[in-house]
Amino acid sequence: MWEVLVKIISENGIFMMGKKMDVRKQAILYACGNYSRIVLTLLVNALLARIISADDYGLIAVITVFSTLFITLSDFGIGPAIVQIKDLKKDEMDDIFSITILFAFILTGLFMILSAPIAYFYENKVLIPVGYLLSISIFFGISNMVPNGILNRNKNFIFITVRNICVYSVSSLFSIILALLGVGIYAVVLHTVISSILTYIVDYIVTKPKLKFKVNKKSLQKIMSFSCFQFAFNIVCYISRNLDNILTGKYISTSELGYYSKAYTLMLYPINNLTGVFIPVLHPIMSDYQKQPGVILKKYVQIARLCMLLGAFVSVTCFVCSSEIILILYGNNWIGTIECFKWMSIAIVPQMMNSCVGAIYQSIGNTKLLFVNSCVNIIISILAIILGVFYFKNIVYLSCCISVAYFFHFFA
Repeated sequence: MWEVLVKIISENGIFMMGKKMDVRKQAILYACGNYSRIVLTLLVNALLARIISADDYGLIAVITVFSTLFITLSDFGIGPAIVQIKDLKKDEMDDIFSITILFAFILTGLFMILSAPIAYFYENKVLIPVGYLLSISIFFGISNMVPNGILNRNKNFIFITVRNICVYSVSSLFSIILALLGVGIYAVVLHTVISSILTYIVDYIVTKPKLKFKVNKKSLQKIMSFSCFQFAFNIVCYISRNLDNILTGKYISTSELGYYSKAYTLMLYPINNLTGVFIPVLHPIMSDYQKQPGVILKKYVQIARLCMLLGAFVSVTCFVCSSEIILILYGNNWIGTIECFKWMSIAIVPQMMNSCVGAIYQSIGNTKLLFVNSCVNIIISILAIILGVFYFKNIVYLSCCISVAYFFHFFA
C-alpha cells in the first residue's frame, strides 16, 4: 500500500520544495513528520487522560464546540479559495488578510460576551473563565486563515509538518507541566491557546501578509463565488460534527460526554492520520488539474481504493482490541469509553473513503455540489443524534447511531 501512495505522490510532485531533493525522499520525510506527531499526540493524551478527569474533558468538549463555531463563522472558505483561485495577487491577499483581522476582533469579543450564557445553559460557572481563555485561540485561529492558505497555495507541506510538530511539542510540554501542578481543565485549554498563538506567529513571519487600514472590497468579492458554498459546507459540517456534543453535554451529562468525546476523538485518529499524508495536500495539487476532470477522477479512484484497504484493516483491529487500546492509552479511569469506541470503530471504513471527497469537489471548483451533498449528510446525522440522545439516552447507543449514519453518508 505504501508503494501505491508513493506512486500517487510522485506522479503529482506533491512535495516539490526544490529540484535537488528526490520526490520519494520528500514523501518519506513528510510521512515520517506526520506520524511522529501522531505518536507524540498519543503519548501526550495518554498522560493527560491519567491526570485530568472525564468531567473536565466533557466541559472542554462543550466549550470547544462553541469556539469552533466562531472560527467556522469567520472562515467564508477563505483558505481553500486562496489555493483554488490562481490569479490572486499579493495585494489582494493582503486585503483579505486585513478583513480577517477585523472579523477576528469582532468574533473574539462576541465569544467573550457569550461565555456567561453558555455557562448558564450548562449550569457550570467554570465555563466562563475557560471561555475567556479560548477566545484568545479564536482570535489567532481566525487571523491565521490567510497565512496558512498561502502556505498551502505555495505547497510548503514539509514546512507545515515541521511547524506542527514543533508547535505541538512546545504547547504539550507546557500543558503537561500545568496538569502536574494540578490546574486541571486549564492545562488542556492553555494547550489550545498556546498552539494557536505559536502557529500564527510562525506563519506570519514566513508569509509576511501586510495589514492594511484601507482595503479594496473587490479582493473579497473575487473569491466569493467559490468561497460562499465552501462556507456553507463548513457550517453544515460543523453542525454534523458537533451537535452530538452539544446535546449530550446538556441532556445526558458532561462526564458521559467526556467518555463519548474521548472515544470519538480516538476513532478519528486513523481517519485523520492515515489519510493525513495526502488529504491535506490533495486540493492544492489537484487544483492544478481543475480543467482536466479525467485526471482528477483517476487519482480519486486510486486514493479511494487505498483508503478502503487501510480502513478495513484498522476498523477490524479497533473493534476487536477496543478494550486493550483504551486501557493502554488512557488507563482504568476511562473504561466508560470502551463500548463507545468499539461501535464507532465500524464507521472508520466509510469515513476514510469519504475523506478525500471534499478535496475533489474543491479541485473541480464545484463547491455548490459539495454543499448539496453535505446537506443530505447532515439530515442523516441529525436524525441519528436525536435518536441516540433523546430516545436511547445512552452514549453507547448514540455511538451506534453515529456509526450507522456514516455508512449512509458513504452511500449518499
